[in-house]
Amino acid sequence: MDKVRQHSSVRWRIVLIYFLLVFIAMTIVSVFLLDQMKTYQINAVRDNLTKTIHESNLLTSLGRYEELASNKAEIQANLDENWSRSFAEELSVVCRDFSVCASTNPNIVGRDARDVFDPGILLNTFVTGEGSESDSVISENIPVKNMSYPILSEQTGGVSGVVYVRADLSSISSFLSQSKLIFVQAMFLALIITVLLGFVIARSITVPINDVTRTVQRMSQGDFSQRVQVKSDDEIGQLAQMFNLLREKLDFTLSEISNEKNKLETILTYMADGLIAIDLEGLVLHANPAARDILGIDEEEDLTNVTYDSLLGHISPRMKLSYIKVNCEEEGGEDTFDYGATTFAVRYDRFKDDDGKDVGIIIIMQDITERQKLEDMQTDFVANVSHELKTPLTTIKSYTETLLDGALDDRATAVRFLNIVDTEADRMNRLVKDLLQLSRLDHRQEKWNIKESNILPLLNTVATKVDMTVRQKQLQLNLLYDNDKQIRVLIDRDRFEQVLMNVLSNAIKYTDRGGRIDVDAFVKNSLAHIVVRDNGIGIAEGEVPRIFERFYRVDKARSRAMGGTGLGLAITKQIVEEHNGTIEAESREGEGTQITIKLPLATRRGKRNIE
Repeated sequence: MDKVRQHSSVRWRIVLIYFLLVFIAMTIVSVFLLDQMKTYQINAVRDNLTKTIHESNLLTSLGRYEELASNKAEIQANLDENWSRSFAEELSVVCRDFSVCASTNPNIVGRDARDVFDPGILLNTFVTGEGSESDSVISENIPVKNMSYPILSEQTGGVSGVVYVRADLSSISSFLSQSKLIFVQAMFLALIITVLLGFVIARSITVPINDVTRTVQRMSQGDFSQRVQVKSDDEIGQLAQMFNLLREKLDFTLSEISNEKNKLETILTYMADGLIAIDLEGLVLHANPAARDILGIDEEEDLTNVTYDSLLGHISPRMKLSYIKVNCEEEGGEDTFDYGATTFAVRYDRFKDDDGKDVGIIIIMQDITERQKLEDMQTDFVANVSHELKTPLTTIKSYTETLLDGALDDRATAVRFLNIVDTEADRMNRLVKDLLQLSRLDHRQEKWNIKESNILPLLNTVATKVDMTVRQKQLQLNLLYDNDKQIRVLIDRDRFEQVLMNVLSNAIKYTDRGGRIDVDAFVKNSLAHIVVRDNGIGIAEGEVPRIFERFYRVDKARSRAMGGTGLGLAITKQIVEEHNGTIEAESREGEGTQITIKLPLATRRGKRNIE
């Protein structure tokens, strides 16, 4: 395989092309030169023969004979004397009847010239009276030059015969053969030199290219530290420079891409919302950890061949892939769905490639359970506020209209109606005050006067304030803590008194006549514990977690009859939390309720304004 690749490489192709160019050029030159040499040699033979014939006055002397055939002996004697020794070529005299009258070759004398010589040039010379020539091969493959010259009779002016000359071209042929051999040898030597030079030239071109190739191979394996050596200023050198520049740009670009990819992966990994990318066929391309957590998929589970519908399509018809694809053809869509006890908001849209062609769909899932809960609470809050304000306003309006219609004349009725109006006004005032306090707590506008205090005297004060109500309901209020001890905490005394009043008031309100209320305070795990326990009507177990919500009442009719606004425990919870504490409730229906408040103990001593 390596040999095949080597022979098909650029280096060998360059050598082959260089070899063929030189071979073709030398072949053309050789053929041209040999042809020109052949033409030159033959022309030289022809010119020499023609010059010799004309300068010897042979044609003139033969033209004086009236009949060549009658003077054969004399003509033969002339040829033997003047031509046989000095003229290397064969010279013959052909008579009018095409017989050979005389010749330097005695073997053909008397024979028919048409059988010995080229009849074509003989006929042409006899007919036209002009000299002719031709090339032919005689016995033993001897090449000859045939030339015929007309003998013009002085008496008649016509052609009385022909001087026919045959020149042996063997020497020329031998010369051309030797020349061909020399040319072939020269060509063979030149081609060997050409191959060597071509290899050197090709190597000067291919070595830098091979260097670039090896560098590219190492780069393909992730090593971008390679550089190509620039050894010249020619095109190859410029290619090496451009490659080095390209490598630097590519290294920088890949570094940026890697950084962006890492950023994107980090964002996708740590984003709170779930993200799922699918192709148009519904196969899952990517699911971030949040999406896997939402759908209960293990982090190691392979989702390569998992379809979208198997993950989310079964939840709702509006979450099926077919519905989503149609719904986001022009722009993205959104929806909500419940998955277990959680509510999710879903947004989806198509994503495109560099050519603007749709290649898949991105689906974002956001947990909106808390937001939905807050929105529901806000809706309930507005409805409850409206209802709580509407009820006393309706009462005030109806009794006021009754008074205006004439009830003022009846003093007893007027006084009773006005007392009801005053009660409803006080109820509205309490509601507005509670709402304002909640608003200040929500927006952290409440002003606090935090001081280190002993919580036990504050409990005594609150117990004293509710003592009259406790006696009226014939309840038993038990203070279980030791007054001789101190439990010191950092509190705003007025606000925390409000907390204790709200808790004790609820205990008194929802404990039947003759019931029992216990109040205890102690230190446990570095926290001050305040426990208020009653044996009243209690709360159903499923309702307990909601008693600190605004306007929430377990028994709405009974609560309103007792004068509550539904905001007391909500305010209590926020005040306790502003003191870095917690408030918890435990209750059983028909058995009573226990409220536990935990506050961090004060750690500092000797502070001013300690109470």
